Amino acid sequence: MTDGEKLLKLARTRIGQKYVNVLVPKNNPDWSGPWDCAEFTSWLVWQIGGFLYGCTDPAGDPALTEAYTGAWQSDSATRGIRVPVAQAAATPGAFLLRYPPAPGKMGHIAVSDGEGHTVEAMGTAFGVRAGKVAGRVWDTGVLIPGFTYEAGAGVALPPLTTVIYRIGASGMKPAVTRRIQTALANLGFSPGPIDGEFGPNTAAAVQAFQAAKGLIRDGQVGPQTAKALKISLK
Repeated sequence: MTDGEKLLKLARTRIGQKYVNVLVPKNNPDWSGPWDCAEFTSWLVWQIGGFLYGCTDPAGDPALTEAYTGAWQSDSATRGIRVPVAQAAATPGAFLLRYPPAPGKMGHIAVSDGEGHTVEAMGTAFGVRAGKVAGRVWDTGVLIPGFTYEAGAGVALPPLTTVIYRIGASGMKPAVTRRIQTALANLGFSPGPIDGEFGPNTAAAVQAFQAAKGLIRDGQVGPQTAKALKISLK
């Protein structure tokens, strides 16, 4: 069994456990939740590899060092192996990473099952659960240095059929962004000016709304968040 397969097998044992934005002791093999997405994945790496990855202090105490998607972004650039999303989707135990929209904000990270699906700490409304790769925005796949993997040839991922509203995305309609901003403001989450520009203030308001609703806290508006906001992205 490869290290990637071991990691995936361990991840599946935590399905159904709770999500809370909490520090997880990476060196505790008996930890049974709660989790957040980066703490979950960094705990998995420690359990299989015995080292910190995706943490704010890679030389710190594994019981006390915080995991963070921004640290996953930097570690994958300097220590790890970035691979195309389709390759990660076909590789058991690889990771799928969405970068934080701004420093200090949350991105998202999931474990690939090698068949186009995921295991991930998704949000307080979901806990740790199985998901899917397709229909979502991912910035990169990540393999852990020194780990063994079953080579993935790639998974055919259908193109996104809906624009995901996020900082820097192409194809966003100002009218839809204003609809997002108005809905947020009406619910008490200030996006700044209702100007049709999806910038940092709007992303921060989206993230605060997602946290309140127990959704994935990534500051992006796709079908799930739009449904919670009771708006259309068309």
